[in-house]
Amino acid sequence: MLSATVSTKGARRWDNGHPWIYRSDVIGRPDGPAGAVHVNDQRGKPLGIALWSPQSEISLRLLDRNPDAIINGAWWHAAIAKAVARRNSLARDANAYRLVHGEGDLIPSLIVDRYDQWLVVQLMSAGLEQFRADIIDALRSLLAPTGILARNDVSLRAKEGLGNDVELLHGTVPDEIEVHEHGIRYLAAPWRGQKTGAFLDQRENRALVGRVARGRALDCFSYHGSFALHLAQHADQVTALDASAHALTRAEENFRRNGLTNGEFVEANAFEYLKARERERAQFETIVLDPPAFAKTRNALPAALRGYKEINLRAMRLLSPGGLLFTASCSFHLSKPLFMEMLEAAAADSGRRIVLREIRGQPLDHPELLTVPETGYIKGALLEAMD
Repeated sequence: MLSATVSTKGARRWDNGHPWIYRSDVIGRPDGPAGAVHVNDQRGKPLGIALWSPQSEISLRLLDRNPDAIINGAWWHAAIAKAVARRNSLARDANAYRLVHGEGDLIPSLIVDRYDQWLVVQLMSAGLEQFRADIIDALRSLLAPTGILARNDVSLRAKEGLGNDVELLHGTVPDEIEVHEHGIRYLAAPWRGQKTGAFLDQRENRALVGRVARGRALDCFSYHGSFALHLAQHADQVTALDASAHALTRAEENFRRNGLTNGEFVEANAFEYLKARERERAQFETIVLDPPAFAKTRNALPAALRGYKEINLRAMRLLSPGGLLFTASCSFHLSKPLFMEMLEAAAADSGRRIVLREIRGQPLDHPELLTVPETGYIKGALLEAMD
């Protein structure tokens, strides 16, 4: 196996629990293609084994702290089996969830999502790609899926010198798969849908909102109606709001699939819709704000904070006395402290007394490693208007 030598700063990152070593801290580059390499510090001390990506800014990703480990089919089988076992309890309430969450499961740059009897994978680094066959063999052995699809159409792969494509790796995978989630059914689209086919990371937050929903409910940025479907179980009426007519058509289909008749579907810009309802002095007993990431880069954060504050301020003003707001952000660059500061500022400007009922994060299948902030991105809060 090839070897890399890293600086004291790079070695310290591993000591502090972060698996990435950047190009600038690799002072002795492996003389070979992407794959697994031994890593040593400047004194020649073995530090472990990492995935090596020659073209990436993230040059090394820690695989195993044991420098004598053999990274073969058996290694991948054991690592993936451990991640899968952590999710055993989820099968009681859902047939779709994440099986491997990359660095959060100590398997860097690998994503594996289960949709019933099918799997969708993403191989996010050049080093990982060299073990594609071993990974697929391990998944087939452990889970016996009907099919495995690679959704490698993500921009991150370009930084690794890899192509962006969607590729069938095993068996067959249908265009649509029915997802069962806490008593709700909806269709996922593994070949062309968002992420790997659906937003699995908000599953438990949707269930929470469904349990507490009541009265007139509003689901902003509804997409295919995943939150709206849960709201509809206990709310009198649900308005599913989205800027995409196509997305709302899918939301209507999902309502019919569940035999729900208390939904209306409104194509509109969420900011403009909330402003208009505020002018009308409308009120809702339950509101959900689950927008797309407003801050896709660190430079976009100031503008994103203004956007988050505005929609939360307007939603707070629309709450009936005792009404509930579930609000979330999936922007990694918006930290938890900044998220809470934004909500405090919105509450202050709303003129309402807002109570924090619960702080929410990612579910069991999206583990957030405390020493690897990149593994966590979802922040959520359940709020109540006291007056």
